[in-house]
Amino acid sequence: MPRSRPPSMNDVAAVAGVSHQTVSRVLNGHAYVRGETRERVLAAIETLGYRRNQAARALVTARTGVLGVMTAGTTQFGIASAVLAIERAARAAGYFVSLASLASPGAGAAADVLDRLMDQGVDGVVVIAPTREVARLIDGIDLPVPVVVVAARDDVTDRGAARYVSIDQRAGAAAATRHLLALGHERVAHVQGEDDWFDAIERARGYADMMRASGGGPLIVRAGGWSARQGHAAGARLVEEVRRGVTAVFCANDYLAIGAVHALAESGLRVPDDVSVVGFDDIDGSAHLLPPLTTVRQPFARLGDEVLRAIEGAEAPLVTVAPELVVRASTAQPRRNTPPGSPDAV
Repeated sequence: MPRSRPPSMNDVAAVAGVSHQTVSRVLNGHAYVRGETRERVLAAIETLGYRRNQAARALVTARTGVLGVMTAGTTQFGIASAVLAIERAARAAGYFVSLASLASPGAGAAADVLDRLMDQGVDGVVVIAPTREVARLIDGIDLPVPVVVVAARDDVTDRGAARYVSIDQRAGAAAATRHLLALGHERVAHVQGEDDWFDAIERARGYADMMRASGGGPLIVRAGGWSARQGHAAGARLVEEVRRGVTAVFCANDYLAIGAVHALAESGLRVPDDVSVVGFDDIDGSAHLLPPLTTVRQPFARLGDEVLRAIEGAEAPLVTVAPELVVRASTAQPRRNTPPGSPDAV
């Protein structure tokens, strides 16, 4: 083989002593190849360092092996974790991922990204749509390739050809709130995340559902975002509510919980002695906070697998994946009969 060019399928065939068609069958995973022959072809590929020519393959199969992923331009934990899980699942299925992030949250920026992905001849598109505005764009599009939307919205039954995959945010929030109620907390507050995000909306709904079912009313403090700084500000607003009898707080993510715990501690309130705190996401390090944080773990690897199943033809228009409550030391039974800081508190 001349050293001036990379090895070809014909070179592999010559070294293995088989036909070009047999090499193609091995590369495409056909069952009708004898084991001994398959091993010879794979050994020749390894020896020559052969790499499949994706451009040539696309001409023959009309498929590029590229999966387009559109995501919000944010490093927020849930979005970043979903992107990583989808990329890993796509790679395991033989796809290369072309990732494009939105320069702004508007529908115009999303439409431009989708146009660029289609120009690349992608075999499918995954849209990570955390906000209402991006989801509204998806409702109106008609792409010639499979489209899977990752969004925790609850009105997807009549949304055209797009399939939806999500982690059940409402169920996770309900589990967190149910845990606090089962411990004996009657007054539980919620620190809500960014207002227009489906995850924040569904987590607030799951919390409110459980509070109403228990006979209590929801108390929601809007943080306006997902950061520890915003959680700290929300926690400072909650201090007076704790002194009035709130004994537990469910935060829409772990960063908000970290900030809230900081604000409570600055006011002399202890977790979990004076107030129990639950987060959401189980970020790296949440088990090593003081105290370790009770939280809701999202199974992102399973999410990635379900996204690929939907791209490759799964029939269900909507798939939800159940999260998992992780109980740690930041939650406990309420220990006071009187609000902390009141004259009768002990």
